[in-house]
Amino acid sequence: MLEFSSLSKTWILDVDGTLVKHNGYKIDGYDTLLDGVKEFFEHLPADDKVILLTARKDEFLPALKTFLKENSIRCDYLLTDMPMGERILVNDRKPSGLDMAFAVNKDRDKALNIDYKINGEL
Repeated sequence: MLEFSSLSKTWILDVDGTLVKHNGYKIDGYDTLLDGVKEFFEHLPADDKVILLTARKDEFLPALKTFLKENSIRCDYLLTDMPMGERILVNDRKPSGLDMAFAVNKDRDKALNIDYKINGEL
């Protein structure tokens, strides 16, 4: 289980294979939300920020935005045309020792289940 501070967070999530069926918009002609995604977003605090990343080209952005809105998946920023390679997050560590970056790798097209708790003492 991940343990986070009570500070507001920035969530950076990939779209395909993480939130929706990988390449479903190409294979099926539409996106399919993966299990656990709605519940995950329902529990995000309002003060947290959400950044979504996708390798999809800009031409697919309007349909993706509509799908996200229809499914109550909020995002503050949506970045398209991202490279298909690794995504590397680099951040500093607070002087108190609090790690300010985490990475979670989940199996493609499996349920989104990030097990975490908030520790008000961090």
